[in-house]
Amino acid sequence: MADRSRSFLKEGTLTYAYILLYIALSSGQIFFNKWVLSSKEINFPYPLGLTLLHMVFSSVLCFVLTKVFKVMRVEEGMTLEIYTTSVIPIGATFAMTLWLGNTAYLYISVAFAQMLKAIMPVAVFILGVAAGLEMMSCRMLLIMSVISFGVLVASYGEININWIGVVYQMGGVVGEALRLIFMEILVKRKGLKLNPISVMYYVSPCSSVFLFIPWIFLEKSRMEAHGTWNLQPLVLMLNSLCTFALNLSVFLVISHTSALTIRVAGVVKDWVVVLLSALLFADTKLTIINLFGYAIAIAGVAAYNNHKLKKEASKGSSDESKHPESIPLTEPSTSNS
Repeated sequence: MADRSRSFLKEGTLTYAYILLYIALSSGQIFFNKWVLSSKEINFPYPLGLTLLHMVFSSVLCFVLTKVFKVMRVEEGMTLEIYTTSVIPIGATFAMTLWLGNTAYLYISVAFAQMLKAIMPVAVFILGVAAGLEMMSCRMLLIMSVISFGVLVASYGEININWIGVVYQMGGVVGEALRLIFMEILVKRKGLKLNPISVMYYVSPCSSVFLFIPWIFLEKSRMEAHGTWNLQPLVLMLNSLCTFALNLSVFLVISHTSALTIRVAGVVKDWVVVLLSALLFADTKLTIINLFGYAIAIAGVAAYNNHKLKKEASKGSSDESKHPESIPLTEPSTSNS
């Protein structure tokens, strides 16, 4: 009996440790990216270059961990047809999300970017209805209206609003919504369930290619002109390592808890980011209207998450016991997670 209690306590402590690790890494990565892109100390205002570095680093590390050291396993079942019709679109939309989301940090504060990101369920729902994956209902319309109203109020309360940054952030939101739709199609219509490590293994190289092409035309010449190649390689490598560690923490939380836990942890992380950014960055000035609108939007997001979890639970738990939970790569370098 005592051994069982100790085992339960140890397991519970480990679970909370994974959750805290996820929240810390997720919040820290957002601040880290903002600092790298915006600070005069690092002087690396190249969101495409930073994101491309993340994806190349992730591709190499995934290969080493799964194929060389074999400490992690890649899910089987991938075919050329699935890769071309699902993985490539996911890689392209993932690249779009990372690029536009990181670029937004050059124009708007971390807190405001986080508030705008709360509109994500609305974009996912609209695209899901268009793709035949979601059904229109009065309940969902009400939830979407609450989220939209909250984001509008939060935007109205923003003191230093920059519309270029808003456009970039909204573009990142659309890209992430498209990626989630393609992920759902991959699971529902293709019948393939992948854990986050497998998603990273297949998607990261694909995203690297989609980022490399615009990087050549938009940032390569600027980086060469400013001699950026020799600047802070250790910092950039550490930034990439933190991004990979964040994705691993998602895998650990999902493995030891549930989808509900990762969603609740995500909401906690969002508030941590909003409040801490006001202390860490001079361009963040929160107002009562900001916080009030964001609270409304988060309430809508919570209702949306609850609705989705109930919908997933109604399908039965037999599939869940056979496969690890398949989730999109949350916090993909920008926390457009």
